[in-house]
Amino acid sequence: VQPGKLYAFDEAVGLLQGLPPVKFVETFEVAVNLGIDPRKSDQAVRGATTLPHGTGKTVRVAVFAQGAAAESASAAGADLVGMEDLAERIKAGEMNFDVVIASPDAMRVVGQLGQILGPRGLMPNPKTGTVTPDVVTAVKNAKAGQVRFRADRNGIIHGGVGSLKFDPRAVKENIEALLTDLVKAKPSSAKGIYVKKVTLSSTMGPGLVIDQSTLEF
Repeated sequence: VQPGKLYAFDEAVGLLQGLPPVKFVETFEVAVNLGIDPRKSDQAVRGATTLPHGTGKTVRVAVFAQGAAAESASAAGADLVGMEDLAERIKAGEMNFDVVIASPDAMRVVGQLGQILGPRGLMPNPKTGTVTPDVVTAVKNAKAGQVRFRADRNGIIHGGVGSLKFDPRAVKENIEALLTDLVKAKPSSAKGIYVKKVTLSSTMGPGLVIDQSTLEF
């Protein structure tokens, strides 16, 4: 790995997939440095994107809903569905889920869980489509590989974009989908170059800076 080198996408994937294997299946991870000032509230970047080839992981979904919405969520594949009963299980330490979705009328219950779900990045939010009357679509999106993104205090977006075993084309299309949605989420007050740097790594591998001209977004 050469410091300061820009890698064509295919070369970077080939290098990362060619590293000695570890005892678990690694994930391709991308870090995108954005030209924003994250200290300004009008330059916060957050949202969600559906990766066309998924993440390579089984996503467990918890849904807060009642009545017909709860039944529909279960039918759509939600792993845990409930209201106060589900909240009590979470308060007791049950955290075997990756995404939390809530219908608007359930937020009075979910609101009690802010201190538990918030620090883990699991709190439902209308901006990421996880507070919605259409819980069925939200469940299907989550199961299909929807990932949430949020710029950290350094203006960097981090996200998993597939298993290290994925075909390079699938990884490329996943990254391009994420970058396309990041561009759509650009704050109107952000000036200058928006996507400043794209770095691809594997869970245990080095970060390689990608030549953006080898990606389409």
